[in-house]
Amino acid sequence: MESPARRPRLAVIVANGITGDSRVQKTAVAAARDGWDVTLIGRSDTKRVQRSRMGPIEVVRVPVGTDYLRGANTRASRPLRATATQFHLQDQAALNRYTAAYRAWVRQKSAESSWAGTPRRMSLKAALRARRSVHRLRVKAFKWEQRQRPKDPDPVGDWRRDWPQVVDLDLAFGPVIEEIEPDVIHANDVTMIATAALSAARLRARGRKCAWLYDAHEYIKGVEWPNARQGYALPAVEAEFIGRADAVVTVSPQMAELLRNDHKLKKAPLVVGNSPVREVIGGGRSTSSVREACGLGPEVPLMVYSGWIGRERGVDAVIDGLPDLPGFHLALVHGRMTPLLEELLAQAETLGVRDRVHLVPYVAQHEVADYLSSADLGLTPFKRVPNCEVSLPTKVAEYLQAGLPLVTSDVKVIKAYVEEHGLGEVWTWDDPRTFADAAARAMENRGKLAEAITEDVLTDLSWEAQSGKLLALYRELSKKTPPGPRPEVSWTVQETPDAVRTVEADADATDGEGRPTWTKLGETRVRLGLGPANYAGQGAAYAQAITRINPDVSAEVVMNRRPESFDYPADVYVDATRLRELPVQFQQVERIVGRYTHLLVDAFMPVFGNLNGSSVAGDLDALKQARIKVALLAHGSDIRHPRNHKARHPFSLFHDAPDGIEEKLQAKAELNKRIAMEAGLPLYVTTPDLLEDLPSAKWAPLVVDVAAWATDRPVLERKRPLVLHAPSKRWTKGTDRIVPVMTELHDKGLIEFRLAEGIPWSEMRELVQSCDLVLDQFTTGSYGTFAVEAMAAGKPVVAYISDGVKAATDGALPIVGATPDILREVVESLVDDREGTARIGRQSVEFARIYHDGTWTAQVLSDFLK
Repeated sequence: MESPARRPRLAVIVANGITGDSRVQKTAVAAARDGWDVTLIGRSDTKRVQRSRMGPIEVVRVPVGTDYLRGANTRASRPLRATATQFHLQDQAALNRYTAAYRAWVRQKSAESSWAGTPRRMSLKAALRARRSVHRLRVKAFKWEQRQRPKDPDPVGDWRRDWPQVVDLDLAFGPVIEEIEPDVIHANDVTMIATAALSAARLRARGRKCAWLYDAHEYIKGVEWPNARQGYALPAVEAEFIGRADAVVTVSPQMAELLRNDHKLKKAPLVVGNSPVREVIGGGRSTSSVREACGLGPEVPLMVYSGWIGRERGVDAVIDGLPDLPGFHLALVHGRMTPLLEELLAQAETLGVRDRVHLVPYVAQHEVADYLSSADLGLTPFKRVPNCEVSLPTKVAEYLQAGLPLVTSDVKVIKAYVEEHGLGEVWTWDDPRTFADAAARAMENRGKLAEAITEDVLTDLSWEAQSGKLLALYRELSKKTPPGPRPEVSWTVQETPDAVRTVEADADATDGEGRPTWTKLGETRVRLGLGPANYAGQGAAYAQAITRINPDVSAEVVMNRRPESFDYPADVYVDATRLRELPVQFQQVERIVGRYTHLLVDAFMPVFGNLNGSSVAGDLDALKQARIKVALLAHGSDIRHPRNHKARHPFSLFHDAPDGIEEKLQAKAELNKRIAMEAGLPLYVTTPDLLEDLPSAKWAPLVVDVAAWATDRPVLERKRPLVLHAPSKRWTKGTDRIVPVMTELHDKGLIEFRLAEGIPWSEMRELVQSCDLVLDQFTTGSYGTFAVEAMAAGKPVVAYISDGVKAATDGALPIVGATPDILREVVESLVDDREGTARIGRQSVEFARIYHDGTWTAQVLSDFLK
């Protein structure tokens, strides 16, 4: 097969919300690992498109309207009588609108009657009486006609009219699929078969090659549908389109045979069982167990039923049998409370066994086997209805991968499999009394039954084995081979909102470019989170320094990114404009809780989005409950107090701040200082001047990769030395105060002045290494990352430095001090004394190594990381 220039595209489509559908999710992940460009499309639970990602997989949930459904209901055949009684009142909503219009008219006219003269008043009252009679008659006729309609009308014989929801699904999904232009469409379940057929045909009509397959998860003709119209329509949809599919896939050999016979298929459907991913089982990834969730000790006999609880699933028989199983407990792994589940719990209460029935939550699909493994027996108490008879359900594979012997009713396929391999005990589904005996036997012989769960059984019932057949089918249908597998895509990849972008695992192969690298979050004693500000990439630089020096620490760097900010290195980028969205907030909670042991929060920003407010204060209780050790790191304007700063520094940046900025920053600084004082957490600052605002903090110096910035380019050997000034914001550096002076020196030919603004971080290093002098800031009294990088490159730096900062460095800081009013003289003297200025450059390198290569900073933070 020809290898394409781009990765072949696969659209995996399903009519549900995707979450909880393990087969669909595992299909997408398997294809992504094989090298496909995968889009997973499901149904939105809102009125807007929802976008997210599972690693490289794009996840799109589309809103599904009801326009066709409403139209079909309107067009539905009615007796002539109904046309009169329901005139313009198609449903209850229309009646409500009619009633509201009537009431508004009554209020208006009754008010007019009090203002009008006697003849007009009499006329209005007559109109009110007449309109009231009409309204009452119409409401009465509407309700009468509604009572005449059958609650479960007979099918009309056209699936588009009997179950128009399928058409609404197509109207929503089709345009999204066709915009992607996939090479293969994988349609899951009968509700997607029409959409796949129509979209593939439309793409082919415009010259785009597209194959599609139908994945039949259930035997549609054997399902007990809730009403007659659905029971007719869905088998009819399947019958109309299944023969047009390029391939058919299903979950068991028995279903494959039924589908082939029912639809006279030329080729038997490919069987792909829905099994767990074996690679991730037993890896210690699961943080909980079903036994712990029940609060039971290891000696207590525990049976588990996992998955959807429907009437055909037979859980009522299990509860009926509990009184005959003294000491046995039952765990029901469920997703939500339903009326049937409430009935079952009431049944358990009546039988006196409610205290032995435990409701436990779902876990991620890749954790299910580990989660269940602490139980003793797995249950499949299905009733013998056609759909349950023809396949080996997912839960069987999950139980066996968890090492659990089975207790199953005598549904055909499961019974045959269990008896063939000796994996459990079977009972008679329509005689619930036999369940208790089977469960007791299974518990007594549990060791022997568990030994029958052999390597061959586990290999066959693994998604790795089953999905391999599916991947081969994709290649056969598309005549395309992906350019290469992507094993770095984890089977356990989690879905994240598209506001959150996680860097690929191989993205840290960039240290040759000077971008910091660090030990990624993993199985270490300390798992450290840093962020979410990552100003000037300092979160990343800290992570590199700490993990380089301390092998017991691994780290994850997070950056809240705005459109105007630079992409400094990080593991996770979060769209800062979407921090108010609940999915983004919950993703941050899931990413932090249970994964981090320590968290260094910079700039007092919240770490759970805006879930608990706009500062970290609201998140601290939750972090404490999660037993995460927290420290706070201040960068600058988050803690620098404007009024106090202006009192200390005549050239303070706040003299030049735009209108409203000073007040805003003062309120922020006062709030953050209050948080720092009340939280009682370790406090750190990145620059020594901030100790004036936060005296109880420790100075954890800014970190740069000194070696990466080093250069052997000489300083001050050219006739006109190149002087560089690179402000991020002019008012914070005093740029407008110094540019006139530098421009004058440039025009005189003494220097070549370069003002660099809006330069990406990735390009700044070359600018610094190629210059002779660097002008940093003339407003704060301290020095920042840019000055440290320049010193690491051996460049003399000129800036305004306060006495307090000089003292913090024991007078070793080699930055040449200057204020805007003496800058001209300082630069002229540096150009005149070229040898002395070059010596300052060499001293600068040494200073950067001592204070800013990360060693000092890691030592300062070591107490926090103990």
